[in-house]
Amino acid sequence: MQDNAPPPEPAEDGVVADAYARNGVDLYAPAAARPYLRLSRADRPIGTWLLLLPCWWGLSLAMLYDGQTHWHDLWIFIGCAIGAFLMRGAGCTWNDITDRDIDAQVARTRSRPIPSGQVSIKGATAWMIAQALISFAILVSFNAAAIRLGVLALVPVAIYPFAKRFTWWPQVFLGLAFNWGALLAWTAHTGRLDAPAVVLYLAGIAWTLFYDTIYAHQDTEDDALIGVKSTARLFGENSGQWLRRFLMGTVGLMGIAVIFASLPHASVLAMAVAIAGPWAMGWHMAWQLRGLDIHNSKKMMQLFRVNRDTGMIPLLFFAAALFL
Repeated sequence: MQDNAPPPEPAEDGVVADAYARNGVDLYAPAAARPYLRLSRADRPIGTWLLLLPCWWGLSLAMLYDGQTHWHDLWIFIGCAIGAFLMRGAGCTWNDITDRDIDAQVARTRSRPIPSGQVSIKGATAWMIAQALISFAILVSFNAAAIRLGVLALVPVAIYPFAKRFTWWPQVFLGLAFNWGALLAWTAHTGRLDAPAVVLYLAGIAWTLFYDTIYAHQDTEDDALIGVKSTARLFGENSGQWLRRFLMGTVGLMGIAVIFASLPHASVLAMAVAIAGPWAMGWHMAWQLRGLDIHNSKKMMQLFRVNRDTGMIPLLFFAAALFL
């Protein structure tokens, strides 16, 4: 909960409050690099997974759509992984630059590198640019249509940190940014943007609304005091009902994307296997809802983090369908 005291000094080792226990950054990274890696959330890798998995969904469904696989798809797969790490880092750095005053007033975030004084604004800006430039070097190895989409992705990334200041639905803007990879990876494979990729993108946005509403429930008291908006605050005690709607939206939209991606070239068996992906994902989301406790911040963080497994489930089914 917010108080009137100034932000505390960073811990001696600079560990961020919501970092994974005994993570690789805090254990093995050089001391000089740790603040910058923490700024990129390398000590909290769940965000990289949540950015990456829609990329791999898009790539796998694109291969199912046109019935073709190429060696370049392996590079798209790897390039998306590297790019997700870097762009998530650049996005988080931008977020922390813009939110530094807000983060200093929230118990969970005041230990982050900028509000705790570990990294200056100038240093953070240079770090953000460096990550973005390396990401751009990867992007230009894709086709022209994918490059244009990749550049356009900067728009929702730039807007997202400000969304919580003007709308109760900032999670929508996060979804727009975090699921862009579904469009990009599809286009990197096919050379064009097709309707199934757009529907898959919408499914990803519904999923983001699900997991980030859970995440936002950790900060509702502080957010109310400082005037920050979120779906968690908007829904309050009705969050469970809204999360069920997002679950149904995720499963339904992803199911439609799978059907239309499968129709041109996939066999009936391949379509059946692929369509089981969103179904199984929905069961995992329903399992999360059974453990929902919006007044238990520790539980909310645990549920948020298991969404890596949630997003991995349909990918496994999509991959299996490619061999049928």
